[in-house]
Amino acid sequence: MAIEMKIPTVGESVTEVVIAAWIKKDGDTVKMDEVICELESDKATFELPAEASGVLRILAKEGETLAIGAPICKIEPTEAANASPKKVEAPVIEPAKIETAAPVVSANSVQDIKVPTVGESITEVTIANWLKKSGDTVGLDEIICELESDKATFELPSPFAGTLTIKAEIGSVVPIGGVLATVSTGLPAAAPVATPAVAEPVASTNPAYAAGHPSPSAAKILEEKGIEATAVSGTGKDGRITKEDALSASVTPSPISNSIPKTSEEPVTVISQSDRATRREKMSNLRKTIAKRLVAVKNETAMLTTFNEVDMKPIMELRKLYKDKFKETHGVGLGFMSFFTKACAIALQEFPVINAYIDGDEVVYNDFTDISIAVSAPKGLVVPVIRNAEKMSFADIENEVVRLATKARDNKLSVDEMTGGTFTITNGGIFGSMLSTPIINAPQSAILGMHNIVERPVAINGVVEIRPIMYLALSYDHRTIDGKQSVSFLVRLKQLLEDPTRMLLGV
Repeated sequence: MAIEMKIPTVGESVTEVVIAAWIKKDGDTVKMDEVICELESDKATFELPAEASGVLRILAKEGETLAIGAPICKIEPTEAANASPKKVEAPVIEPAKIETAAPVVSANSVQDIKVPTVGESITEVTIANWLKKSGDTVGLDEIICELESDKATFELPSPFAGTLTIKAEIGSVVPIGGVLATVSTGLPAAAPVATPAVAEPVASTNPAYAAGHPSPSAAKILEEKGIEATAVSGTGKDGRITKEDALSASVTPSPISNSIPKTSEEPVTVISQSDRATRREKMSNLRKTIAKRLVAVKNETAMLTTFNEVDMKPIMELRKLYKDKFKETHGVGLGFMSFFTKACAIALQEFPVINAYIDGDEVVYNDFTDISIAVSAPKGLVVPVIRNAEKMSFADIENEVVRLATKARDNKLSVDEMTGGTFTITNGGIFGSMLSTPIINAPQSAILGMHNIVERPVAINGVVEIRPIMYLALSYDHRTIDGKQSVSFLVRLKQLLEDPTRMLLGV
């Protein structure tokens, strides 16, 4: 009796999936737990294993969207598959039969390569670079291009093997699900046969091409820095310029020294040109997307900022007293960020509207606190998320801050690690900022701005004392958050930070 396989439950908020690719074909013999296809949801891509051994009968084609619980295929039992698998596999493994059969099976097959789902809040991506050209032969899972969103840059592997035809050029903005290219699967059968014979001549010409030639990621970094590839020595294979080479490269004095002899005959002209020199640099796709989103936030929200100040002396004394023991016990330093993150998590649960966001005509309230922490990365500001901060200890928060900040500076943050926050903290004080009005990180409703700590004279019980003071700024969406709620939230933060034992005692 045939077994009908259905789409399994893959997450509490996932209601449907898309069939990304069938790994097995209709009529193939499959074994139990053997992967037969790949499914995509708006959260992730995952593999579907066979629930039994037998002959596969496909009920839904690639690209179809199926609801959770919908039938996707059937597996018919077969004695041949169970009793003598070698007899079925032997003819397929023979090289002669592969060479003659492959062109017939896939001669006219053209598959679309579409933009995959890369994050719940990302609706479009920009093509940063094509690593392959139209007409090139590509292998399964071979990287063919680099895509950029407002969150990160990532590589796209080919889901098929065959001949590539590009449909969207570099710099094009393509929506999620849009077609980037097509792959004709009729030619790859000949490619594996020809590859060994061609491999030696290609290898002999590669060193000359690779020497001084930047990788795609290195080329973008050099372009952003305004540095010519010829001015950088490559340490990669065959002299290729790697991403690390580009990151460590700096503007050399050679262009200046070359210009001096040419203009030395007219020193007055040299001085005027150097004093009034201008240059233009093309905005990166990531920067353009960030700019567009920031302007959208200003135009689409009723943003307002309220301020307060915090006496940091209690926290600084507590850190001074326990920082060595804290590091010895937990293996991580005790910084200011754990105090502010924990205080925000407590205050957000007491003022849930600060932790909410607008969705159409509804306000969505979150019973958890996923706090985004703004981090300065090589390509710009990124906001990785600390999940369930309300349940974390000071040590847990510090470890997570260090982990996320390290990945941000190494450009290794995933899209999932930068999406889904309910509230954001940004610390301009590390750069010397005294006061600012931070912009909301949409679709969130509020953001807290920390600033530098400055010793100021304040009145304590009628006596003027010098205390380390930090100004706090809360920018919020006035459409959902009233002035009373925003001010009360900041006052609660002030109470928790000026008396840290409140956080430990839960009062």
